[in-house]
Amino acid sequence: MKTALTIAGSDSSGGAGIQADIKSFSANGVFGMSVITAVTAQNTQGVIAVQDIDEEIIAKQIAAIFDDIKVNAVKIGMVSRSETIHTVAAGLKTYHAGNVVVDPVMISKSGCHLLRPEAIESLISELLPLATVATPNIPEAEEITGTKIVSLTDMENAAKAIHQLGPKYVLLKGGHREDNATDILFDGKSFEYLESPRIATKNTHGTGCTLSSAIAANLAQNYSVLDAVKLAKEYITTAIEHSLSIGNGVGPTNHFYTLYKKAGMLTNE
Repeated sequence: MKTALTIAGSDSSGGAGIQADIKSFSANGVFGMSVITAVTAQNTQGVIAVQDIDEEIIAKQIAAIFDDIKVNAVKIGMVSRSETIHTVAAGLKTYHAGNVVVDPVMISKSGCHLLRPEAIESLISELLPLATVATPNIPEAEEITGTKIVSLTDMENAAKAIHQLGPKYVLLKGGHREDNATDILFDGKSFEYLESPRIATKNTHGTGCTLSSAIAANLAQNYSVLDAVKLAKEYITTAIEHSLSIGNGVGPTNHFYTLYKKAGMLTNE
């Protein structure tokens, strides 16, 4: 079985972070592993507290995995401090990690800053150059490029600017636009428009984590970047369509809907 490693923060409510990543890995056919960079106290209504993990422990987690297990893909999520970013970047370089998906997590849906402002430059200079695919949403792309993104042309220009920072591919997600949820995949030469319907649900907790992890899982299984992204978009669309009304706020996606359906577990449909 192929493997994928998530390097990210923990979400105590299970909808985002490493919990979502490992669910997404499993649903997409790879064995999931984790390096925890921070522990958050959060639920569907917001992030209550964050405690960063010491960089020495982060480094030892990375070494523990790579010294023992072949890693076919890596997804990087919440890395809130410059010290964390330095440690992660150094570890990935030491072990020559491939198929790296960088999801530049900056602000939670509830407005909590998950990447400290002073660490943004470290993420740009140290992690983006290691990325096979970078997956910013529009607010993250605006922060990275210092530009306002409204139109599809704005998205194209931002994708070009981010590509120049080092990632081989940029998937700029359009979910924050008011009309359709078109994403743009840029390889440095051409654009691929990936359209999907806007689903009428508030339950979108962890969608970015889930999508980026699905891309990593597909890359681990030797899909091309374009196919990995297309399959991941199909997966997240289904997970959102059948999202779960758990908690009193923004509920999670349904990571295992397709598997449950195949197993005949969804008898109430």
